[in-house]
Amino acid sequence: MSRLSRLRRQRPMDVFFTAIVVTLCTLVVVVTVYPLFFVVIASISDPARVATGDVVFFPRDISWFGYEQIFADERIWVGYRNTLLYSFVGTALNLVVTMPAAYALSRAEFVWRRPIMLFFAFTMFFSGGLIPTYLLYKDIGLLDNWLVFILPSALNVYNLIIARAFFETSLPNELFEAAMIDGASYFQFFLRIALPLSKAIIAVIALYYLVQHWNDFFTGLIFVRDADKQPLQIVLRDILLSNQAFAGGAGGSGGSGGGEYGQKFADQIKYGVIVVSTLPLIILYPFLQRYFDKGVMIGSVKG
Repeated sequence: MSRLSRLRRQRPMDVFFTAIVVTLCTLVVVVTVYPLFFVVIASISDPARVATGDVVFFPRDISWFGYEQIFADERIWVGYRNTLLYSFVGTALNLVVTMPAAYALSRAEFVWRRPIMLFFAFTMFFSGGLIPTYLLYKDIGLLDNWLVFILPSALNVYNLIIARAFFETSLPNELFEAAMIDGASYFQFFLRIALPLSKAIIAVIALYYLVQHWNDFFTGLIFVRDADKQPLQIVLRDILLSNQAFAGGAGGSGGSGGGEYGQKFADQIKYGVIVVSTLPLIILYPFLQRYFDKGVMIGSVKG
């Protein structure tokens, strides 16, 4: 039966309800996507046209000045290199730590799983604070060390809970018993059966960890002073602040015209910074979307 035939057989109230749902979903999509779209077109439009409201759906008087200023700064490439290193190495370590821990804590025969899980959950509500953390990192040599972006965040308890829930609800115990009869150990079951069946949750958790590392701003701001080890977010912040300082200070010292010119293009650079910092993740997301849609529903429906 064709879609048109099904629509004809629906009652008027069903058609009305479907129209309302489609309209609301369309509005949600527009409200969510349009700000991102506006930032992109504003980053390549004449800032004066953006300020006057002429840029709504299409760029006006296209100018690449903002991106030229951003990518002309050599620090941007150092920041990209560092962030890519921290993100991929950190995510790999996160998965190596999270998945085995979640699997072990999901086994009902593991006697100590509840006390250990309580210990993990405790860290979600209480921490030592910034100053004790700084002193600790100083004592163990993590200040101005690239490992400060990776080792302290090796495990996220929220992601651990998600992975544990997956192992508890999505892997039947009969599968484990069959593997034990065939002579498989816990470690072999985890590597050969549990992990291959966990592609969805691995993709979801990997994306969570990757976004966490990519957006990590605070670590570089507090614990790293070496410019060669700063992540992309700190570099973009410095570029943005330097251009705003030029617009408000040096740009204005030569007269009102110079200040207005500097402020105008400082806004364009601001939009460009947003695009540069988020575009890689936006490009990556479609490749993980099919796993993400399935993984975020894990544990919500059983059976």
